[in-house]
Amino acid sequence: MGLLKAAKDAIGGLMADQWREYFYCDSLSNDVLVVKGQKRVNSGRNSNTKGNDNIISNGSLIAVNEGQCMIIVDQGEIVEFCADAGEFLYDTSTEPSLFYGDLGDNVTKTFQAIGKRFTFGGNTAKDQRVYYFNIKEIMSNLFGTANPVPFRVVDNNIGLDVDISIRCNGEYSFRIMNPLLFYKNVCGNVTESYSRAQMTGQMKAELMTALQPAFARISAMGVRYSAVPAHTQEMASVLNEELSDKWEKLRGIQIVTFSINSMKASEEDEQMIKDLQKTAVLRNTGMAAATLTNAQAEAMKAAASNKSTGPMMAFAGMNMANAAGGLNAGQLYQMDAQNQAGSQRAGGNTGTASGEMEGWTCICGNKGNRGKFCEECGASKPVMKSWTCSCGTVNTGRFCTECGTQRVQEGPRYKCDKCGWEPEEQTNPPKFCPECGDIFKEADIK
Repeated sequence: MGLLKAAKDAIGGLMADQWREYFYCDSLSNDVLVVKGQKRVNSGRNSNTKGNDNIISNGSLIAVNEGQCMIIVDQGEIVEFCADAGEFLYDTSTEPSLFYGDLGDNVTKTFQAIGKRFTFGGNTAKDQRVYYFNIKEIMSNLFGTANPVPFRVVDNNIGLDVDISIRCNGEYSFRIMNPLLFYKNVCGNVTESYSRAQMTGQMKAELMTALQPAFARISAMGVRYSAVPAHTQEMASVLNEELSDKWEKLRGIQIVTFSINSMKASEEDEQMIKDLQKTAVLRNTGMAAATLTNAQAEAMKAAASNKSTGPMMAFAGMNMANAAGGLNAGQLYQMDAQNQAGSQRAGGNTGTASGEMEGWTCICGNKGNRGKFCEECGASKPVMKSWTCSCGTVNTGRFCTECGTQRVQEGPRYKCDKCGWEPEEQTNPPKFCPECGDIFKEADIK
């Protein structure tokens, strides 16, 4: 009786699984990432009411909607994959159907399948499933720093480089970019569905860990912590790089957008940065002089309105404080003027000394030479002889750059009439030219 029942169940079950199925998936919400496909079943209009749920007959149709991706798993192995919206025909199934393909060939495969099921007591020894993945952008994933996160503040203008602690909150969105990796390493063969809530806790913890190196790279770009909310694209790119090994390469997911609602440092850190910036500004003598002048003006106003000790005593005390305070505003203004004049002599606003960065021009016309010899003809660089004017300015030309006084020539000018060599000591020239050996004579006086 057992053998007869097994044979009956094998034949009945296989005949019930001969019908071609139609698989579909309802709309996937923002909270559902993976769901098992459904068979279209209608008891009033469907004769296939006894088929196995985990059997997909050859020739079955699978509908794929926009924003969805479908995979077929046969005996635990992914055998088909489709991310294009439309109708997918599964014509490579290992379960034969008398209603699709060559009838004679299918009859032979059907009897073979009956024999196999008979050996398992009439049951099918096969598991085939359809899974749908939500590949739309999964939005509104909130995050927030429970504890302060280190942030490095760099300001090259004032030489500031300090670490502070900040708190921030916001939200991000992600997308399943590789459903195969997500199935293998995250969800697996779920019974019904896999929701976002099952992994958001782990994702949030890993995101908080990646924020620290991401902030370090953002601050290295010169972005201040108060301006980070305006650089969300850079943050998303940096976070994807930091999380690529865990999220993209392991789980097949990727951050799409990243937004920060607020980012704030502690009051102590903010006050420290303001004080350092204010102190750094005073390194400029002109700014320091202006600050001191303003302070003195305020002090004079306060002294003039002092009724308790009288204006005269208040001004006397202010003068004593100025005398004991070291530099005054006038000295600072003088130092600033000297610094600006020295900068102009060294190359003006460009900050480069004349003849250093711009180079020198040879007699052949080649410009931009920076060595001792011309790059084109090999001529020596002309010697720039300096002289000090009566006003104290050091010059190299024929006229003073400060007062315009013409340079006073000291003694005769000697110059070899053969090669053009000039001796450094013009009052006592050599008897012979050291370059060409020609004799110095009266004709060489220029």
